[in-house]
Amino acid sequence: MLIKTLKFILPEKTKFKILGAGRTDAKVSALDAAFELFLWERPLADTTFFLDLFNQNLPPDIRVTAITQTNKEFNIIQNSKMKEYIYLFSYGRKNHPFCAPFIANILDELNLDLMKEAAKKYEGEHDFSTYTARLQENTKSVRTIDLCEIRPNTILTANFFPEKSFALHIKGQGFMRYQVRMVMGALIELGRGGLSLLDIEETLLPNNTIKLTYVAPGSGLLLNTLEFDQTY
Repeated sequence: MLIKTLKFILPEKTKFKILGAGRTDAKVSALDAAFELFLWERPLADTTFFLDLFNQNLPPDIRVTAITQTNKEFNIIQNSKMKEYIYLFSYGRKNHPFCAPFIANILDELNLDLMKEAAKKYEGEHDFSTYTARLQENTKSVRTIDLCEIRPNTILTANFFPEKSFALHIKGQGFMRYQVRMVMGALIELGRGGLSLLDIEETLLPNNTIKLTYVAPGSGLLLNTLEFDQTY
């Protein structure tokens, strides 16, 4: 959609490409995303005007908040320092239907205290090969998680939200496909009683034989913050 809109608003035959800092699954939202725009012939003459024009032509569910000129050494993928994802969920009672795009609704009762304890197990360096779909041969499955904890939801609110909802905060330099959703899925299965705390610990060991089958719905996940290790 970004490319389609840029083709429409840039002068005809303008040569350009975009490079994103990451991608998200279908139904996953982003509060802080970024992409790099490369223009071959000339820079933008007026970034303020271009920002307004861009937003006027983008669909309602996409808003560009700022444009900043970069130097030639900056690479939006290589210079990505830290990402924080948040997964919103509630449990035990069916939500108002308007909540569906924002909060995963688990109808079962969950052992939230046990889930909170288990979430901290993911912090540090671990082998997350169990937590991705179709692991490729050259994929780096050993990843470092700087923060993983469950808190009350203070990120999104609305008058139709449940009285209580919760947020899994998980922060790291990079994540594999479905990694965050499978972490959340494992925690939900733990809360339901389908997995034990020992099972969670074993999933983080190399060459473990535990197969995780539940991927938490994409609608509860959002990219909350994105930081870079180089000023631009």
